[in-house]
Amino acid sequence: MFVDKAVITIKAGDGGDGAVSFLRLKGVPCGGPDGGCGGKGGDVIFVADENINTLAEFFYRKKFIAEKGERGGSKNCTGRSGRGLIIKVPAGTVIKDFESGRVIADLVSSGDSVNVLEGGRGGKGNASFCTSTRKAPSFAQQGEKTEPRKVLLELKLIADVGLVGFPNAGKSSLLAAISNARPKIANYHFTTLTPNLGVVSHREESFVAADIPGLIERASQGQGLGHQFLRHIERTRMLIHVIDMSGIEGRDPCRDFEIINGELGSYSEDLANMPQIVAANKMDIPEAEENLRRFREKVRGVKVFPCSAATRQGLSPILDECIQMLKILPKPQPLRFEPFMFTEKRDDSFEVSKLEEGVFEVRGGLVDILAKNVTLDDYHSFNYFQRQLKDRGVIDKLREMGAKNGDTIIIGDTEFDFVE
Repeated sequence: MFVDKAVITIKAGDGGDGAVSFLRLKGVPCGGPDGGCGGKGGDVIFVADENINTLAEFFYRKKFIAEKGERGGSKNCTGRSGRGLIIKVPAGTVIKDFESGRVIADLVSSGDSVNVLEGGRGGKGNASFCTSTRKAPSFAQQGEKTEPRKVLLELKLIADVGLVGFPNAGKSSLLAAISNARPKIANYHFTTLTPNLGVVSHREESFVAADIPGLIERASQGQGLGHQFLRHIERTRMLIHVIDMSGIEGRDPCRDFEIINGELGSYSEDLANMPQIVAANKMDIPEAEENLRRFREKVRGVKVFPCSAATRQGLSPILDECIQMLKILPKPQPLRFEPFMFTEKRDDSFEVSKLEEGVFEVRGGLVDILAKNVTLDDYHSFNYFQRQLKDRGVIDKLREMGAKNGDTIIIGDTEFDFVE
């Protein structure tokens, strides 16, 4: 199944918790704190792989979570860091932030990689909180918790030559005739429902060609199937515009040429200016000669190559021209964009409200941070907690709101007396 767009949820590994431990050795009954720090959580890394050509895996699996860091150990041992999660995607995949639509990375070539999410920091062990006045801290810090993020994956096929044209013009037949691709071929519109890639070998040279399906009038506005696949043409270096020169379906080749080029221009200025040649297909049908003469008179500035994909006549000149053009055309370049990086949302704000006379409550993100890192029933930890309140300006705010000695302060699930 060909899938070229997917939305997945990714999450870096949480940091490991710090350890609370004290040195216990024979002859050393009161050893100092030796709790180690927790390990760092695993990163989330995307890697382009040439052996993958679709995003089908992400159709079935939607959540990817990296390994968390290990808890710290005794003897000041730091916990093992979590293994990074490597997510393989096809070359040509664009990774975007789902919420804002901003581009995080464009993995054009096989082997390109990007670290999208950093693992959480490990928490400090109790040995890290030892000071000249706090000799035996019995508390440690929890590891940093990471947030899940949604990303949009969009595949833009990597091909040298793109085949465009109306349905039933013979694009699939031409691709099958010049390459190793074996697309579905039938005499009705929209036989091809997904892009097909094929490797073309000619005169000891080779290139990749892609059949882009479903282009019709107003395709750039969402009509037909072409709007789903127009982005795949952006990676190509040149176009072969396949025209049904026979007109057996009552279509005018000149009008078809104008419509398809108009749709390309409406979608992107780059597509409008992309080099192209015309494959005047179905020349084995008698009516095609007159239509070709009229087409050449009306359409100027583009090279036209009469051919028949069905009989394989006239294909060599087309391939010769492609090879010559590709020698001078630049290679596909990554998208130009301002890089977007995820940042952890750290809310250390607080709000103080007076519930009644002598009773105050502190709320906000700061409360959650302190709740994660402080053990309130431990003497040393509570002193650390109080110092944080002072350093963050909470005590000053309480005093400003009218708090005085003996008043009740509520922070989360904890109540204590205010002491100047």
